[in-house]
Amino acid sequence: MSCLDQLKQHTVVVADTGDFDAIAQYTPQDATTNPSLILSVVQMPQYASIVQECVEYGKALGGSLEEQVVNVTDKLFVTFGTKILGIVPGRVSTEVDARLSFDVDGMVTKARKLISLYEEGGISRERVLIKLSTTWEGVQAAKVLEAEGIHCIMTLLFSFAQAVSCAEAGVTLISPFVGRIFDWYVAHGDQKTFTEDDDPGVKSVRRIYNYYKRHGYKTIVMGASFRNTKQISGLLGCDYLTISPKLLNELKNDTRSLEVKLDKESAQQLGDDFISLPEKDYRYAHNEDAMAVEKLAEGIRKFAVDQVKLETQIKAMLNA
Repeated sequence: MSCLDQLKQHTVVVADTGDFDAIAQYTPQDATTNPSLILSVVQMPQYASIVQECVEYGKALGGSLEEQVVNVTDKLFVTFGTKILGIVPGRVSTEVDARLSFDVDGMVTKARKLISLYEEGGISRERVLIKLSTTWEGVQAAKVLEAEGIHCIMTLLFSFAQAVSCAEAGVTLISPFVGRIFDWYVAHGDQKTFTEDDDPGVKSVRRIYNYYKRHGYKTIVMGASFRNTKQISGLLGCDYLTISPKLLNELKNDTRSLEVKLDKESAQQLGDDFISLPEKDYRYAHNEDAMAVEKLAEGIRKFAVDQVKLETQIKAMLNA
């Protein structure tokens, strides 16, 4: 049995891509997207007609060039999400502009618009996860949206404080970034190689998973941003794992025997004691984690850069 098949017995496998062909190949339950993934996909020739349809949609709505760019971009995200939902049986995530990461009202407004576009196309909000940056403001926006039946996935999550705040807000799903945590420790420490059990990214997700299960939180833990298959096998048993096509292919072609690393029963003994983090305590606890502070800020900047690149490409098409 392949590692991928073993993984699917204990964990929901999610495809971390916007490429329809790659998603169909590995039959995941769900799929995640972000501006960086959409930027890469829209440059593929096989998706040119979809992009052009969205450009025509934006032109038809009218308004200033800036308004048209926003409308085309939103429509593009939703159109790709809708196409993906024709392949996966579960849900797709669509990300809110990272430049709104510190604007509660802005995130809520954008999320409502994206959901409205999905529903206009006949897609139930139950099949969509709105992706928000895990800032304090992002968590507050998610709390508002969850109360309206709009399910949220919190991205760029690096600290235990972030995970606690998401659980307290009742968000649907969190996505801690295993690989980026690993990258930081490799860059800033003397140790450059890790086993799957001492990998700092793996240990971070295990701690969150055990805490959530011990205290009965319903928020789904979905490990993300993997650098190798050892990090994935080190989280066998986690609720969800979102994996790139490259690593899905490696898992599909690997037949080593895997061991379950996470389960609800063990979490009762391994999970941290309960804590509550009001804003002032959250901000201090998160600030104490240098890796998390740096990686959250860097992640927001990088997603914003790719959002601007995508909008620049769309603007050129509108002007053509």
